[in-house]
Amino acid sequence: MKKPAIEGGKPVREEYLVFGSPEILQPEIDEVVDSLKKSWIGTGPKVLRFEKDFKEYIGCKHTKALNSCTAGMFLSLIVSGIKPGDEVITTPLTFSSTANVILHAGAKPVFVDVEKNTMNIDPNLVEKAVTKKTKAIIPVHLAGRPCNMDEIQRIAKDNSLLVIEDAAHAVEAKYKGKKIGNISDLTAFSFYATKNVVCGEGGMVATNNGKWAEDIEKYALHGLSKGAWQRYSDEGFKHYEVVFPGYKFNMMDMQAALGIHQLARVEKNLKKREKIWKKYNEAFEDLPVFLPAKTEENTRHARHLYTPLLDLEKLKKGRNFLQQALHKENIGTGIHFISLHLHRYYIDTFGFKQEQFPNAKFISDRTISLPLSPKLSDQDVEDVITSITKVLDFYKK
Repeated sequence: MKKPAIEGGKPVREEYLVFGSPEILQPEIDEVVDSLKKSWIGTGPKVLRFEKDFKEYIGCKHTKALNSCTAGMFLSLIVSGIKPGDEVITTPLTFSSTANVILHAGAKPVFVDVEKNTMNIDPNLVEKAVTKKTKAIIPVHLAGRPCNMDEIQRIAKDNSLLVIEDAAHAVEAKYKGKKIGNISDLTAFSFYATKNVVCGEGGMVATNNGKWAEDIEKYALHGLSKGAWQRYSDEGFKHYEVVFPGYKFNMMDMQAALGIHQLARVEKNLKKREKIWKKYNEAFEDLPVFLPAKTEENTRHARHLYTPLLDLEKLKKGRNFLQQALHKENIGTGIHFISLHLHRYYIDTFGFKQEQFPNAKFISDRTISLPLSPKLSDQDVEDVITSITKVLDFYKK
């Protein structure tokens, strides 16, 4: 096997393949230009259209567009009554925002370990972690794989707990025939630049509770009784009243202009990612990696992230070194995630030990995310496969 570029060899490709680069096509560009020409670039008619389209796609009663999934999770905690002194159970194997919003609400995040194969929160450990202070569970559908919602919902019902789903990775996901976003009390989605539906920045909360949806809309725009679109539309100016000391979490029409057309292609793009996923599985079957677990029966994986685990016992180098070796081959990758209990803030604040969540630690040391965007050409996919094979074969024990 030829030396990898990090050892002085020639890289597999000349142009760098950016991890998570979104596919932006002409309809999105035209829609953004239309917003600019009409001079309505704040929260307006396109946000309302995007909310409607998303509501119909999920099948829930209410959707509220926001500037991020983080804002969606935070407001979900606030409107559902989470307060200082409460405890919220979640996974440490997630992005920091999942735990941060719990802290911002004044509550305490309580971590429980994940299942090693699915990488999702372990319901058995959730049940053991429930105390008199527990008020909610935040399951995270990591990489687009639905959590075991039957067990999570049972635990919640038995203990009178809220379930607020972090579905940042799971727009297309289904669990036992039901769309994620139409199962629990509240569900937050992300439209960040690397997500399956892209707005650059943006989020959405889905719920079947009309009161919570109404409160989220108010809280997201300074606590005003009327949003900007309702106040300044061609129906005439409407006076507003401050009903709550709210926040500035609203989505702009400029963002929704992207989301409208991204959502329209979401099923088509899922099929593209399914094909790439299958190619990766076939190509990496004999390499020193643990492939992503098979999709559970009667569920649909959103295929947001392809996250094999490196079999370090069969490799001469660790994950961080190997990631840099792929970088030298001009292949961009990601890490999803380094468990929160291994980060300095959470260690200092809660006194976590590395061995406290062994499965999350195991995954943190070995996980690597490979390009999976519908923007990838056949050659891009082949370059990823060639680079992974080259690097892992070279550093195999």
